[in-house]
Amino acid sequence: MASQSGILCSEELKTFFGSCRDGNIRMIKVSISDSTNPVLILDTHLEPVSSWEDDWDQMVTPQLDPDQPAFILYRLDEKDSSEGFLWILLSWSPDHAHTRQKMLYASTKATFKKEFGAGQIKDDYYFNLMEEITLTGYKRHLAVEAAPGPLSRQEEEMKEIKESESRVEISVDTKHNTLSALAFPFKSEALAAVSSYGAGVCDYVQLAIDTATEEVVLATSGACTTDQLAAKVPEESARYHLFRFKHTHQGDYKESDVFIYSMPGYSVPIKERMMYSSCRNAVVDVIEKTLNIPLEKKLEVDNGSELTEEYLQGELHPVVSLNRPKFSKPPGPSRGNKRITKAPA
Repeated sequence: MASQSGILCSEELKTFFGSCRDGNIRMIKVSISDSTNPVLILDTHLEPVSSWEDDWDQMVTPQLDPDQPAFILYRLDEKDSSEGFLWILLSWSPDHAHTRQKMLYASTKATFKKEFGAGQIKDDYYFNLMEEITLTGYKRHLAVEAAPGPLSRQEEEMKEIKESESRVEISVDTKHNTLSALAFPFKSEALAAVSSYGAGVCDYVQLAIDTATEEVVLATSGACTTDQLAAKVPEESARYHLFRFKHTHQGDYKESDVFIYSMPGYSVPIKERMMYSSCRNAVVDVIEKTLNIPLEKKLEVDNGSELTEEYLQGELHPVVSLNRPKFSKPPGPSRGNKRITKAPA
């Protein structure tokens, strides 16, 4: 789910886009104006001098402001099937830039790509450090993109579950794989709150299990930011949480629906622990299949302090590592020295 700023290209920029496709332009820098009604404007453009690789470091880095985001369109020497040149979209979002500026550029990028022509953009590269925008940094990005991604904790669990054929939900902890799934009915208030969440009315819903009546009930719902999320998690009881995580990733503004199962540990009575663990799959099914809210991630935490911006980013967008350790095969067990036995005469 993505929200756009509504900022469009200026007429001057649209006209320029129509005249830069024949190979006479190597680099285009585009910024958002500071006017009352901001628009995308042409900041700088440079003509090619040599090959795209030779021109890169001489053209791209000198055009960047260390504190101001920008879009850069960089033309390759490669053409598509219609003989049109292909381009790279570079999204510069420095760490020191104002948060509002970074969010503004992130929520404008999709519109910018559409107005330029997304079909002619071969690659989309987001960076926030100067060393990442060198030609070496870009080629490192290409190598990372080509590498297979690592499995997250939930994906590893899914793999194990498929192998054992014990169940299909990736969010269920493997230590409970002998328990039968439970399906408690939802109270009308709980269903209404989750439906309101799906309609975008609120960003957070907390559900509980009434152990006496064996029903899923509404604990609380409403607005919630990432910074406020940790304080929502009870320290003495288990809960289910539905949270809309608003963030940026590689220059794109995203809103991800995350299901969180919080279980404080052995301070919770064993009956309650078993109920929450066994009923979790059924709650997820109601959210995803009955109310049609696709969940991008299903998490389990012990306490609210784990739910930081960094943790959620890492779970939703795991970092790919190219430096994978190699393990040598251990030697087989020693059988001692060979003995020669003489056959009896």
